[in-house]
Amino acid sequence: MRLWVFLRLWSLLWHLGLPVVLIYLWRRGRKDPLYSQRLAERFGRYPQRLRGAIWVHAVSLGEVRSAVPLIRALLDRGETVVTTHFTPAGRREALRVFAPDIAAGRLAAVWVPFETSWAYAGFFRAFRPRAGLVMEIEIWPRMIFAAKGAGVPLFMCNAQYPTKSMARDARFTLRHKLMQGYAGAFVKSDLQAQRFASVGVPNITVTGELRFDQPVPPAQIAAATALRPALSGDRPVITFASAVEGEDALYLDAITAALNHPSHPFVVYVPRKPERFDEVAELLATRGLNTIRRSQALDAALGLRHLPSPSWGGDGGGGPPPKADILLGDSLGEMYFYIALSDRVVTGGGFTPHGAHNIIEPLALKRPVIVGPEIHTIEYPAVEAIAAGVCLRVETPAALTAALTDWPGPDAQAISSFFTAHSGAALKTLQALDARLGQK
Repeated sequence: MRLWVFLRLWSLLWHLGLPVVLIYLWRRGRKDPLYSQRLAERFGRYPQRLRGAIWVHAVSLGEVRSAVPLIRALLDRGETVVTTHFTPAGRREALRVFAPDIAAGRLAAVWVPFETSWAYAGFFRAFRPRAGLVMEIEIWPRMIFAAKGAGVPLFMCNAQYPTKSMARDARFTLRHKLMQGYAGAFVKSDLQAQRFASVGVPNITVTGELRFDQPVPPAQIAAATALRPALSGDRPVITFASAVEGEDALYLDAITAALNHPSHPFVVYVPRKPERFDEVAELLATRGLNTIRRSQALDAALGLRHLPSPSWGGDGGGGPPPKADILLGDSLGEMYFYIALSDRVVTGGGFTPHGAHNIIEPLALKRPVIVGPEIHTIEYPAVEAIAAGVCLRVETPAALTAALTDWPGPDAQAISSFFTAHSGAALKTLQALDARLGQK
């Protein structure tokens, strides 16, 4: 009864709030026009027809990147796929990565419907998916129960239930009732399976972490290998990946101390969001740190759209780069390039309440990782990586400063063994999906 009342109130709230949502999309569309394009899709009106597809909901960029290995595996075995997104970043990435499949009619990338029963009815009429996979842990009440009503088995995929979310939900158990509406869950680890089972989620299968199966772009690795000698000489390189707002002062203190260490490392500093690029550049300048910007110092002649060539400053002169201690990574889609330049990586977010970001990309390139104390967002694989010695968790700024230059780190074989042991999630997810659909 309580759930029924909530769903009615939720529906009422969405209907009353639609003008506000449309204003939000219009305002965001002034900065990114894709927000306000194809609005009919958000109301459940789709020009495409891709009946019997596997539906993958990947709300934004991170979820799309997680889903790429699985979607590729689905397509390779002859499935059709429809992906749904809420943000332009997610949709744009799907359009880019799967452009040939979209052109061939094997995949459609569309907006997720608004949280109303009639919008989802339009979505199901257009695509009639055989099953739905919701990446990570997205709890949209109408999505869950509209799928159930349409006879579409909906599964959480690549799912984890963070400690903080569990503590919050223990006070408001309605969320548990919503998760019980899923047909099942494909989760990252045994610990996550225990957590979902404890709140009543049915049909749980441990499939691992899909990010371990992400393809590594070889051109970015080649570019880093070619450019590192000119950038850093024989100095060790430390990459700060996905540094978020609120951490810069702490990180810059640690970097300043590291630059005074006898090893005198070269630092690559990559802010998480592009709107912070100029702000961080000013912070670096204010600190008096000798910095070059990726967007200004490196050109694109190595065959990659955004990556550098041996020419510097865009003048084609082919001379050496300006002497610097820091490369500011003010570009998008080049994280593997920045990581490949490094000997070790600090993953951002761990010194904020929001939690640390992805450590799998560094591990894929056999780079040891340092994270701050807040790892609730990446409990898997961070807990296992820390136990294996391939990731170092530092509790204080002082510990971070010391780790930049003094932590010996693991050998490449230890990281390789860890990575191999945790790969294969795409195949395991396909097998789990087949098993669940075979039960119907």
